[in-house]
Amino acid sequence: MNLFPSLPETPHLADVYKRFPEHVKPLLEYHDRLLRGESPLSVGERELIAAYVSGLNACGFCYGAHKLYADIFGFDAQIVEQMVADLESAPIDSKLKPLLRYAAKLKNLPPQLTPDDAKAVYDAGWSERALFDTIQIAALFNYMNRIIEGTGVSFDYDANPPTPEERAFRRTRSYSDFGKALGID
Repeated sequence: MNLFPSLPETPHLADVYKRFPEHVKPLLEYHDRLLRGESPLSVGERELIAAYVSGLNACGFCYGAHKLYADIFGFDAQIVEQMVADLESAPIDSKLKPLLRYAAKLKNLPPQLTPDDAKAVYDAGWSERALFDTIQIAALFNYMNRIIEGTGVSFDYDANPPTPEERAFRRTRSYSDFGKALGID
């Protein structure tokens, strides 16, 4: 879908970043801090939240990318698909479900969040920091999903699975490294 004549017919996020590099570096640094920095949530759990929110938003690019990262960091891609279809019946640790419910409600009905929503997170054993990190991830991926959809970015991760070598590389690559590889420094 070509929404920008200066981009390829089916643009990748790399094409958008190279065409409009002005604000990319701080955005990727934020991704690194939020998704790879210190947190009570594991990298896999954070990528799982990113994939879940992106799946709920029907953003194929981010859903595919972060489903892949969730899988690389320990959450089977099929579980992510089941979560998006029906979180309550998905075979995922019940401790994660209050965080995921909170992220879904923040995506759909933020004014309807209540103290009970937060209490469910705390009752599951999570800290305020875990909840705040979840909120930031949900917000970031609502934002990123709009950038992706608004620019027509497309890539089918299911049709183009990474090799084992690429999976190993993605496990160690930061988001800022992606920008550096594009010449954004």
